[in-house]
Amino acid sequence: MIGIDAAMGSPVSSTDTRLPVTLLTGFLGAGKTTLLNTFLRATTGPRVAVIVNEFGDAGLDHDLIEVGDEEIVLMQSGCLCCSVRGDLTRTMADLIDRRQAGLIDFERVIIETSGLADPGPILQTLLVDPYLARNMRMDGVVTVADAAMGPDTLDRQFEAVSQVAMADLLVLSKTDLVPAATAKVFEARLGALNPTARILHANRGHLPVDALWDLSGLRPAATPEQTMRWLTPQEPALSVDAFANLSGMVPTRSPIGPTLSAHDARIGSASVILDKPIPGVAFDLWLDTLIALRGPNILRVKGIVFIEGLAMPFVFHGVQHVFDPPLPMRDWPGGDRRSRIVVIARDMTRPELVRSLDLLRAFAPKSTDALPF
Repeated sequence: MIGIDAAMGSPVSSTDTRLPVTLLTGFLGAGKTTLLNTFLRATTGPRVAVIVNEFGDAGLDHDLIEVGDEEIVLMQSGCLCCSVRGDLTRTMADLIDRRQAGLIDFERVIIETSGLADPGPILQTLLVDPYLARNMRMDGVVTVADAAMGPDTLDRQFEAVSQVAMADLLVLSKTDLVPAATAKVFEARLGALNPTARILHANRGHLPVDALWDLSGLRPAATPEQTMRWLTPQEPALSVDAFANLSGMVPTRSPIGPTLSAHDARIGSASVILDKPIPGVAFDLWLDTLIALRGPNILRVKGIVFIEGLAMPFVFHGVQHVFDPPLPMRDWPGGDRRSRIVVIARDMTRPELVRSLDLLRAFAPKSTDALPF
């Protein structure tokens, strides 16, 4: 469809029958297992295959288990649970093979990572492994953050900061153990690390059944509104369009003062609006340059982009140097031709990220500017 950087591949079809995968992450003790056990108790919702590192580490409640063997446990809810025995890729491929053979049945996959895991390699595995890429798609990254111990964890462990920065949804746990003001300050800190992620409070692991699904804006069934929510910084309700504060006149998020740490300072974020379609060569040059120079440090880059000569925009998303195939947005409102791009990176300051967008801004109207958040 478009001659964008070869690493992005060909656009996906307007229909996508691949299994959606939700990555559940969070640092040690954050409450991932509590959230998972609560979900497995649910009597409604899709049938899910849950992949955990080890059954012992997952701490699955025994009264939830109906039938078990050394490889797969069947839950009373109808969901499946299996442990990673060796390579995660082989575990996922084995589940797909069993499903296609009619031996097991499920509609979605949840991968629960270890507390020290970096989500990036798992996201990349789903894209670079040909068999998994044909059969699975990433539906969203959910990071559980502990309101009681989370601030100290972010101060000590940069892995936890990266988990927060890469999330599509942040679940704030254990808010009942801290004063409301403490939880609010921690929530503001999470929002500063990852401005585009939605934040939900889990009441002892309880969330709406469908809260973990359909988080990515890069899916054929996503509406323009859902894709915009995936891209739009979660600012307070001070402006109808959170990207509209290009003048600097709208109040921005309050600084969170002493809760910032050296680890937080390693995460930089920036967004930009381009009012007119971008020349394809300009987009390719910007993306190639960003990935070549700082690829390992790009936690997430995503956007809705209009290319000159194309009638509809496409949505793109990448982790480090690996990108999902771009997806055309066929139902995009006809009057809106603006491109919106968000970058979250580690060890890059906001001014550095803004300067990296100069290649695109050079082709935009003089009034367009990058918006750090």
